[in-house]
Amino acid sequence: MNKFDEREKSFEKKFQMDEELQFKIAAKSNKYLGEWAGSKLGKSEEEKKNYIQEIIKSDLEEAGQEDVFRKIKKDFQAASIVIEETEIRDQMKKAFTRAKEDFKK
Repeated sequence: MNKFDEREKSFEKKFQMDEELQFKIAAKSNKYLGEWAGSKLGKSEEEKKNYIQEIIKSDLEEAGQEDVFRKIKKDFQAASIVIEETEIRDQMKKAFTRAKEDFKK
């Protein structure tokens, strides 16, 4: 194998590892977000576990976090809980930052 092939394989491996890390961070972030939203919605521990799975699944609908945002906002509206969009977005940022920190350790 020549140097170019080795370098290409190295870049491919790094890309794969970076993508995997981003997926793990997103899943962990959604877990934290689901815990927060589940608490606000008054869910029991078992209901929170199921809700977290719903949040994680909703994130697979499209690229980015807007699908998760819409789900949480809709769930709050359905439960007649008034919450500002900025608060949801702030919690999303906090959850993402916390998840990133978890993987730095």
